[in-house]
Amino acid sequence: MANQSVVTEFQLLGFSDIPELHILHFLGFLLIYVAALVGNLLMITIVILNQHLHTPMYFFLANLAVIDLSFISVTVPNALANSLMNTRRISYFACMAQVFFFFWAGASELFLLSVMAYDRYVAICNPLNYVKEMNMGVCIKLAASAWMFGMLDATLNTVCTFAITFCSNVINQYFCEIPQLLKLSCNNSYFMEMGALIFTALMCMTSCGLTTVSYVHIFRAVFNMPSTQGRKKALTTCLPHLAVLCLFYFSGLYACLGSTFRTSSGLDLLLAMLYSMVPPFMNPLIYSMRNKDIIAILWKLSHKNKNLSSI
Repeated sequence: MANQSVVTEFQLLGFSDIPELHILHFLGFLLIYVAALVGNLLMITIVILNQHLHTPMYFFLANLAVIDLSFISVTVPNALANSLMNTRRISYFACMAQVFFFFWAGASELFLLSVMAYDRYVAICNPLNYVKEMNMGVCIKLAASAWMFGMLDATLNTVCTFAITFCSNVINQYFCEIPQLLKLSCNNSYFMEMGALIFTALMCMTSCGLTTVSYVHIFRAVFNMPSTQGRKKALTTCLPHLAVLCLFYFSGLYACLGSTFRTSSGLDLLLAMLYSMVPPFMNPLIYSMRNKDIIAILWKLSHKNKNLSSI
C-alpha cells in the first residue's frame, strides 16, 4: 500500500484454521472472559452494597475491578464476534480506538497499583493518621490521577503509533497491538519505536520504583512489629496486592518485550492471553481467596440463595 490513507481496515489473526483448535480456542476465550466479567462485576457490587467495605482499600479495589473489566472487554468481545461471523476485519478507526482504550486501561492499572501500594504503606506504617491522610477526598483524587495518567499515556502512544505509514494491513495478533502495528511501517520506525519504548519504560520504572519504596517501608515496619498476630494480619492484607503486582508486571514485561523480539507465529494468540486476559481473570480470585471480608460476604450470599431456593 502506497500511503497511510489507503489503509481503511486491518486483518487480524484468527483463532485457528483447524476447526477443532478454532472451537477450542473460542471456548477457552469465552470461558475466561465470562469468568472475568462475573468476578469483577461481583467485586464491584459487593463493595458498593456493603457499607462496612466503604474504605480506601476497597474503594481502590473497586476501581481495579472497573479497569480490569475495561482491559479485557476492549479486545476479547471483538475477537469472539469476528470468530462467530468468520471474519478477521477491523476498521482503521476501530483499531485506533482499541489501541487507545487498551493502553488507557493498562496504564491506569499500572498507576493504580502504585496508589494501592501507597495506601498499604500509610495503613501499616502510619496507622494513627490513616483515616486523616486517606480520607475519601484524597482517595478520589489518587484514583482520578491514575485514570488521567493512563489517558495521557494512551493518547501519546496512540498518536505516535498511527502517525506512521502502513505498508500492510495484516496484524499478527487477535487484537490491535502496538508492537505488531509498528512492524507494518513503510518507513524506518526506529525512532518511533524507541520513543514509545523509552516512554513506556520510564512510566513502568516510575510506578515500580514508587511501589518498591512503599513495600520496603512496609516490610521494615512489619518485621519490627512485636506481635506475631499483628505481623500476620499486616502480611495478609499485603499478599494479595503483591500477587496482583507480580502478575501484572511480569505479564506487562512480556507485552513490551515479547511482542517486539519474538517471531510472529500462531503461538502469539495463546501467549497474548498472558497479559491481555489472565490479570483481569485472576485479580478477583486472588483478592477473594485472601480477603476474609469478601469471603464472609460471599458465604452469606451463597447461604441466602440456598435458603431462598429451599422455600
